[in-house]
This record gives sequence, structure tokens and C-alpha cells, in this order.
Amino acid sequence: MKEDIQPKYYQAKVTCNCGNEFVTGSTKEEIHVETCSKCHPFYTGQQKAAAKRGAIDKFNRRYGIAQN
Repeated sequence: MKEDIQPKYYQAKVTCNCGNEFVTGSTKEEIHVETCSKCHPFYTGQQKAAAKRGAIDKFNRRYGIAQN
């Protein structure tokens, strides 16, 4: 078998655009990401609320229910 063909494995520091930082294993020493679990709508619950509001508005428009 060939020796020294595997990449080095680091404890990588991951930095998000929102400022959140955490450590994970990777072949890179530093990783920069645009979204993480602290700012992604799916994990923060904002996505569900927006989807529900859209469904409620669609229902109200369909049946002519006026908003007060």
C-alpha cells in the first residue's frame, strides 16, 4: 500500500457570516460559510412561520375572508 496519500485531518474552525463560530473535523484548517444552524431559517423556525402565513393568506383570499 502507498503511504502518505491520505489528506491531513484538522480540527477546523468554521466561521459563519452571522458571526457564529464552531469547531468540526475537516481536511481544511478554516472554513467560511454563508449560513449556519444559528441563522438558517429552517433551524430558527422562521421558515415555518412564513409558510403558514402564506397558506392562511391563500385560504382567506380563496374564500373572500376580510382581514381586520
